[in-house]
Amino acid sequence: MAATADHDKECTMKHPVFPPPYRREHDPIKNVNEVVKKQLTAGQRASDWIAAKIGSWPFIIGQSVLLALWAILNITAWLRHWDPYPFIFMNLLLSLQAAYTAPMIMMSQNRAAVRDRVEAHIDYEVNLMAETEIKVILENLEAQNIAMAEIHKLIVDMQARNKEET
Repeated sequence: MAATADHDKECTMKHPVFPPPYRREHDPIKNVNEVVKKQLTAGQRASDWIAAKIGSWPFIIGQSVLLALWAILNITAWLRHWDPYPFIFMNLLLSLQAAYTAPMIMMSQNRAAVRDRVEAHIDYEVNLMAETEIKVILENLEAQNIAMAEIHKLIVDMQARNKEET
């Protein structure tokens, strides 16, 4: 009976120590588009819309067709010459268009830069959260490795005793 008690003591494993369960204590991850969209004023949305339209192929093609028609109609005189060559009136209209659209495009680009900064900050926060969670996972894996090593040692010891008994 004493041999059985000694055998039971040798074959018992100490209770494994695992880290406490991880509790998320951070705010939910923010969507950059929603954060930036909440901050936009009507003028900012308008300048973004203008920048998106002016910076597109349909606008470039449409404006090119319009300018070509302007020049053809004034050179051939199908209608009266309202803007004869060198098309001073057309140059004036293009200058006005550029004078008004350039600042709007620049405002839109500035907002894109602000959006990029917000996105970089949110990425940084996500990376910090991920680092914390990975650290917890690694601690848990280390505790599991220790427990598995103890289990393996017990199994090896039990197999050795069984061989001795037989």
